[in-house]
Amino acid sequence: MAIPRAAQTQRRTRIQEEKEELILEAALDVFSLRGFRGSTIDQIAEVAGMSKPNLLYYFRTKEGMHRALIDRVLENWLEPLRAFDAEGDPEEEIRSYIRRKLEMARDFPRESRLFANEILQGAPHIEDMLKGQLKELVDEKVEVIRSWIRAGKVYDCDPYHLIFSIWSTTQHYADFDVQVQAVLGEGERSTSRFEDAVRYLEELFVRGLIPRKAAGA
Repeated sequence: MAIPRAAQTQRRTRIQEEKEELILEAALDVFSLRGFRGSTIDQIAEVAGMSKPNLLYYFRTKEGMHRALIDRVLENWLEPLRAFDAEGDPEEEIRSYIRRKLEMARDFPRESRLFANEILQGAPHIEDMLKGQLKELVDEKVEVIRSWIRAGKVYDCDPYHLIFSIWSTTQHYADFDVQVQAVLGEGERSTSRFEDAVRYLEELFVRGLIPRKAAGA
């Protein structure tokens, strides 16, 4: 994980912590809008309302700020998948996972765009993470789904592509929310779009995966 320069001092003050958060918030605004390549330290300093030398006291490079944000995003992004419980009821686990992913899409659109931009650029800053921690976690949860399949609790499917499908359908509501709102138009349908999406995607995946008796139908 990227460590802010000020955090390397022996005693970190509250002011230092607040400045680091201010910088990271500004960096998130800039990176999510312009991508890594299109962003500059000058732009981040301007959004943060700081001088460039002052900003560089806390983060020496643009890469350092970007990696700190990516590490934070990935930690939060992976938490719902970590919570996928082999001992839980498959229907409830799938519903909960979809709901939590959509809540993150609704509540953290900048973080979603930051991550999407990184992936679209070929993941140059997080390839090690994707091939390491992320792959290990997905492999672990794939075995959970396979155990449900063997027990007859879930229809036979490719667990990897099931996870990919949930990722893509839920993240759409963060990365393409402008399009979703434009198509739905003004009014109640647009206002309730996330709640409607939760209900639709839950039913879509549950009906396609859970045997009717196991689903209580």
